[in-house]
Amino acid sequence: MISKERIKYIRTLHQKKFRDQHHQFIIEGAKLLEEALMYAPQSIQQIYSTEELPFKSGLPINIISEKELSQISMLQHPQKIIAVCDYLPIHQKRPDFYVVLDTIQDPGNLGTILRLCSWFGVFYILSSKESVDIYNPKVVQASMGAIFNVQIEYCDLKEELKQITLPIYGALLEGENIYTVPKERKGVLVMGNEGNGIHTDLLSFISHPITIPKFGKGESLNVAMATAILLSEFSRK
Repeated sequence: MISKERIKYIRTLHQKKFRDQHHQFIIEGAKLLEEALMYAPQSIQQIYSTEELPFKSGLPINIISEKELSQISMLQHPQKIIAVCDYLPIHQKRPDFYVVLDTIQDPGNLGTILRLCSWFGVFYILSSKESVDIYNPKVVQASMGAIFNVQIEYCDLKEELKQITLPIYGALLEGENIYTVPKERKGVLVMGNEGNGIHTDLLSFISHPITIPKFGKGESLNVAMATAILLSEFSRK
């Protein structure tokens, strides 16, 4: 069972202002819980499930009804398991290569970029404060657990880019061909907003403008698709 007060509290975590106030967020589904147990078990505070877990967690499980689950879930089709987790700390130094995000607003895009970074071994992201919140439930779900092994730090991007001494690659419509341009083993990759690209006041910091050439038809690439192509190329350097 779960109390009415607890239901009310968990529902508040659907909103950013309450997540920030309590420094907690929710995850849903067995896959996300498994990833949390593997990479950040200390972050898990409560687990709620309609049945016993299909794997060992080493943590107490609160068994709740389907109706109670639907009251605290953000999903149209709840996935039987919900956990309340603490915000994840930023504890690693910036690596020799990482991704910079400028005003990524679509939760699905950010979640997918987190998955891509995890896949290609990029475990740190620097993002503008205008980007969507990493703890947005749609970001969390789309990340498929990558939220627990890829750290994201929000900042004043202009001020941070001023201080970066690594080569700064910027994904632009006009730039050097990503397939032929020499790529350094150290650097940062800047990805811009879905509709407007990289803000004009940041362009002066881009030391290496790069582009993905078009071989066929189509107006543009989704930012997550472009990130996948670029990270694949940088992983070959």
